[in-house]
Amino acid sequence: GDAADLVDAYHQSAQTLNILRAFSSGGFADINRLHGWNLDFVEKTEEGSRYRIFAEKVDESLHFVRAVGVDTHGSDFKKVDFFTAHDCNSLPLEEALTRQDSTNGKMYDCSAHMIFIKDPSAEDLEFVRGVNNPIGLKITTGITPEQLIEYIDTLNPLNEGGKLSIVVRMDADSMRETLPGLVRAVQRENKRILWIADPMINLAETPDGHLIRNFDKVRSELRAFFDVHEDMGSHPGGVRLEMTGKDVTECIGGESCDVKEENIGDNYYVSPGCDPRLNGNQAVELAFLIAERMRRRAGLKPIV
Repeated sequence: GDAADLVDAYHQSAQTLNILRAFSSGGFADINRLHGWNLDFVEKTEEGSRYRIFAEKVDESLHFVRAVGVDTHGSDFKKVDFFTAHDCNSLPLEEALTRQDSTNGKMYDCSAHMIFIKDPSAEDLEFVRGVNNPIGLKITTGITPEQLIEYIDTLNPLNEGGKLSIVVRMDADSMRETLPGLVRAVQRENKRILWIADPMINLAETPDGHLIRNFDKVRSELRAFFDVHEDMGSHPGGVRLEMTGKDVTECIGGESCDVKEENIGDNYYVSPGCDPRLNGNQAVELAFLIAERMRRRAGLKPIV
C-alpha cells in the first residue's frame, strides 16, 4: 500500500544519502581530481572539449595558489557539502519526520534540508511556516504580484535572507511576459527571496506512449529566466534540473547527442510515476550555458 511504499522510499533515500556522504567526504570530490571527473564524455563531445579547457584553467589556478603557499590538499579542497530537497506532497509524512532541535528549541522537518510546495493549501502553509527549513515556493503563470507578496509575507514574515526561494515554472514566452511584474513587486516591497528557474515543466507523449521532454524548450526557458533578471537588475539564484549521468534517451534534442523522437526508445528508463531526465551530455550543455551567462554578468570572458 501507499504507507509501505513511503517506508521503502525512506530506506532507499537513507541508503542513497549514505553513499553521497561517502563520496563527498571520501576524496571523490577532491578538486585536484578535476581531470578524472566525467571522463566518458571528455574526448567524445564538444562539451567534453570545453570541459577540458575549463579544467586546465582551474589547474593553472591551483598551481598558482600552491606556489603562494596554499595547501590544496586540505579538507576545503577535498570534500564538499551537499544538501537535499523534495516536494512536500504528503503532509502526514512531513509531520511525522518533524523534530525539535534540542539546542535552540526550533522545529525542523527532517525529511530534507529544503522543502518545496506548490499550490499550497491552508494546511500546507501552516505547516511550512512553522518549521525552520529553507522553503521553496513553486509558482506558475497564474500567480499575480499581489498573491506572491502575500505568500512571501506568510512564509517569511521576518524577511530573512536564505529562508524563501521562489521557483519559477513557466514556459519561455510566459516567463518573459509574467516574471518582470513579479520581480518588480518583490523589488518594490524589498523582499529578500532567491529566484530559481525550473525549466523541466514541458512534458509530452509520443504516439507509442513514451513520456518525453524537449531539450530545446528547457534551454529556451533558461535563457528567458536569465534575460529577465538581466533586464530587471535582479539576481538569478538557482536552477532546478532533473538529470542523470547515464546515456539515456528520455529528452529529445541537444547539440552533441541530438536525441530524436524516433530513437527515444534506445535507452529509455523512465519508471512509472517518474519523469524524463536529461542525460549527461545534455546536462553538461546546460551547465555551460549557465556558466557563460554567469560569467557574462560578472564581466568575465567566455570559456572558449
